[in-house]
Amino acid sequence: MTTEPPSEGVASRLSAYPVAETMRRIEETARRKGLTVFARIDHGGNARDLGLTMQEEQLIVFGDPRAGTPLMVARPLVGLELPLRVLVWQDPWGRVWVSYNQSAFIAQRFGLPDGLEKNVAGVPGLIEEALR
Repeated sequence: MTTEPPSEGVASRLSAYPVAETMRRIEETARRKGLTVFARIDHGGNARDLGLTMQEEQLIVFGDPRAGTPLMVARPLVGLELPLRVLVWQDPWGRVWVSYNQSAFIAQRFGLPDGLEKNVAGVPGLIEEALR
């Protein structure tokens, strides 16, 4: 596969770094931007701890209540998508991908009022900065 993995509403881009380094860079960039990092989940590590085989895969959960709260006030179910999440994972060919829900998909899925999509639209810029 030479293109991003297909999944409706999900954007993916390649990282030049291993999973752990990509996660470190994303977390540092999020904190530098004043975002709260709520959790890092090591799916692959948790599987290995149980003796299961799985590719490297980690999830970072982050956000800013000042941005997310207006969305959840307008459409409470958007809380299913908040805080925002970014998945960093390795494919069978050893490439590392960074995947996240597109803001337009979130806005359409939950019928966000005009102007609120911008509150969840910063992930691509954050990823771009982190992967430089």
